[in-house]
Amino acid sequence: MGWHGYLALWCAVLGVVALVGYGRSLAGMTREQRMVRVRGRIERVRVPRHGGSRRGGIAVVVSYREPSCGARVVVTNDGECGEMITAAWTGREIGVRYPRGRPHEYRFSDDPQAGGRGLGPPNAALVLMYAALVVAVSVDRGWPWALVGVCGPWALVGLWYLPGNVRDTRRRRERLASMVAVPGRIVAVLRDVGTDAEGGTSTTITPVVAFTTREGMDVVAHCGSGVAEPATSYGRELTVHYPADDPAGFVLDHAARERAVRSDVAVTVVFLAVVAAAAVVGLLLI
Repeated sequence: MGWHGYLALWCAVLGVVALVGYGRSLAGMTREQRMVRVRGRIERVRVPRHGGSRRGGIAVVVSYREPSCGARVVVTNDGECGEMITAAWTGREIGVRYPRGRPHEYRFSDDPQAGGRGLGPPNAALVLMYAALVVAVSVDRGWPWALVGVCGPWALVGLWYLPGNVRDTRRRRERLASMVAVPGRIVAVLRDVGTDAEGGTSTTITPVVAFTTREGMDVVAHCGSGVAEPATSYGRELTVHYPADDPAGFVLDHAARERAVRSDVAVTVVFLAVVAAAAVVGLLLI
C-alpha cells in the first residue's frame, strides 16, 4: 500500500472519530455533558505564605448545594481541582462540576456557567484530517497549494473574527475607563523552581496582591504582570484598578493595559493582511 493508501486510512480513522464525537455530542453523551454542574461560593480564603509555591492556586473553602438532595457540601481546593483559583474573596461564586454519582471527583472553574459540549476531540480530528489533505495536495501539485490550503482558511477565519474583535476591543476600552482605583499591597511573593528536559532550572516569581474593594470585599490574587522587580516586591504598596462588577479582572499597570488594548485590532488586521496576501500569492502561482 502506497502513501496515498495510508493517507486514505488516516483520514478514514479520523473521520470515524469525528462522526462518533459529534454523534455523542448531539445525543448528550460526552463526558462534559454528563457532568453535574453547580454554583459554589467561597466561604474562606487563606493568604498564601510568603516564599511558598503558586501550585494549587489560592487556598479556599467552597460550599455548594447537592442538586439531588439539597444538602450543603463543603470542599477545598487541595490537590488537582480543575482550574487554579488565582483571585479569591469571601462570597465569590465559582463553578463546581463532577461526574454524576462521583462528587469526590469535583473540579473548579472561574466561570460559574462554564461548560462545554465535548467537541474538542472531534474538532481536533477534523483539523488533523484537513492538515493531512493539504500536505498530500501540496506534495502532488506543488507548494503553492500549501499557501492556499493553510492561509486561505486562516484569512476567512480572520475576516469572521475581525468585527467581533473590534466590538470586544471597544468594550474592553470602556471597561478600563470605568475601573475603580484602590490601594493594594503585595502580601507574598511565591517562588517555583522547575527543571527542563536538559536538566536546567528556572524560577517563576509570582507576587500576591491584597486589596479591599469599595464594597468592602477583601481580595487576594496572583499578579501575572504589572509588578516591577517582582522578586523584591514583598510589602510594596501599589494602586489596583478593578472593574466594579468583577474584582478578578483587576490590573496593576493601567496605562500598559490601555496600550495593549489599542494595539489589539491593529495586530489582528496585520495578521489578516499577511495571511490573505499569502493565499493570493498561492492562487496566482497555481
